[in-house]
Amino acid sequence: MFDKERGLYVAHCENGALSIVGKMANRHGLIAGATGTGKTVTLQVIAESFCQAGVPCFMADMKGDLSGISQAGKMSGFIEKRLPEFGIENPEFQPCPVRFFDVYGEQGHPMRATVSQMGPQLLSRLLGLNETQDGVLNIVFRVADERGLLILDLKDLRSMLDYVSQHAKEYTSQYGNVSSASVGAIQRALLQLEAQGADKFFGEPSFDIFDLMQTEGGKGIMNVLAADKLMMQPKLYSTFLLWLLSELYSTLPEVGDLPLPKLVFFFDEAHMLFNDTSKALLDKIEQVIRLIRSKGVGIYFITQSPTDIPDSILGQLGNRVQHALRAYTPKDQKAVKTAADTFRPNPAFKTDEAIMNLETGEALVSFLDEKGAPNMVERAKILFPLSQIGAITEGQRLDIIKQSRIYGKYDQMVDRESAYEILMKETAENVPEVSESEEEPEKEEKKKPGIMSKVWKAVLTAITSTFAALLGTWASDKVSGKKTKSRKSAKERVVKNATSAATRTITKELTRDILGNLIK
Repeated sequence: MFDKERGLYVAHCENGALSIVGKMANRHGLIAGATGTGKTVTLQVIAESFCQAGVPCFMADMKGDLSGISQAGKMSGFIEKRLPEFGIENPEFQPCPVRFFDVYGEQGHPMRATVSQMGPQLLSRLLGLNETQDGVLNIVFRVADERGLLILDLKDLRSMLDYVSQHAKEYTSQYGNVSSASVGAIQRALLQLEAQGADKFFGEPSFDIFDLMQTEGGKGIMNVLAADKLMMQPKLYSTFLLWLLSELYSTLPEVGDLPLPKLVFFFDEAHMLFNDTSKALLDKIEQVIRLIRSKGVGIYFITQSPTDIPDSILGQLGNRVQHALRAYTPKDQKAVKTAADTFRPNPAFKTDEAIMNLETGEALVSFLDEKGAPNMVERAKILFPLSQIGAITEGQRLDIIKQSRIYGKYDQMVDRESAYEILMKETAENVPEVSESEEEPEKEEKKKPGIMSKVWKAVLTAITSTFAALLGTWASDKVSGKKTKSRKSAKERVVKNATSAATRTITKELTRDILGNLIK
């Protein structure tokens, strides 16, 4: 809870309250601990404190548990037992103003970004491209900029890839080789991304980050991202949050150290941000985290172990809450020692031993003091939240979404003219028209019978002629009453003559066509 004298009250130890100093809240933080040790509740308690101080927050809800922050909490036996420990008599249970968001638009307001906003570097990471493919993607973006073509959604990007591939010779001398194999690999990666539902994320209207930085009734609005489905696509999840951080960094003005931050950003499952990350992108992440505090934004990473965070970034996290870790393997023991070494030692206990013996709801806590120096680590109990612990019903969620001031702002996707439409129009205009004079020869050619049709025609004519001749002979014999022997010899002559005529016709047609093809 927030108190002007105490600051952002989070935990309590033998020496009294442990609070985050308001003007040091933008120096970032870390909440770590094994599964089931209370990280989510600690996140909820810290977020509530910022809310009461009028600071909006953004947080990812992995299991739906954080949605309870929208409802007032209730007294329980556990809370009643711990009240004396915190010096609280009558807690005022209260909800926080909440907005629900969802990249897929199913459990909250949709959050979209255009492909251009994402940029080639983040998109390359999302698609898992190699260095060569990444180079081709950069060429595509460069060509689109030069031609003034907007790449808003995935079909725009597909069209640009197809266009650059077809005009590869024109761009090779200026930008480098554009191989069809690389373009094909990118197209396949886009197909996989679409199958994951990313086509719902890329498009317009794109999300306005200032919608995250609002208050209601003097309290900061808690922006909760439904991430249970998004978590199934780790790269999309981490790249989306990284894009959001980059947007905050590039859009917000410099403000220096404020009495309280403008926004606090909680990054749950933070290890995903650094998995399969190139050196160039890792440098960018480090730069954003180091400089974004001067924009009035604090970032708090939530993960199992401090070893999940690169050292260059871990050193920038001043406010720390470490829940219990288990050391069953040599690797676990190393993680415990690393976690212990990140704290300023307390002579009252051994930090590494304390980490392994913490109970649920207990943590080792060290916040920055007024001058920005880390306080000595304390073994403390985390305050209980004043809002509901656990998920809300679908009906409650839907009511909150409909009552939001931004309800309807992002619901309908807009598809304005962009690269896809312009390139399709150009393709249609460049298709050559066929004149009537050009069509006539084709029709004439179709009318001309082929050589096999001529052969069959000759055969049919011969059969017809033979049948007619035989019929005539038979009729003549009936009338004249000739003997069988003479009638038989007449029939043989007719068949022989008809066969010879057919053979001559077929030979004639074959010879004519062969000579005609040789002359051509």
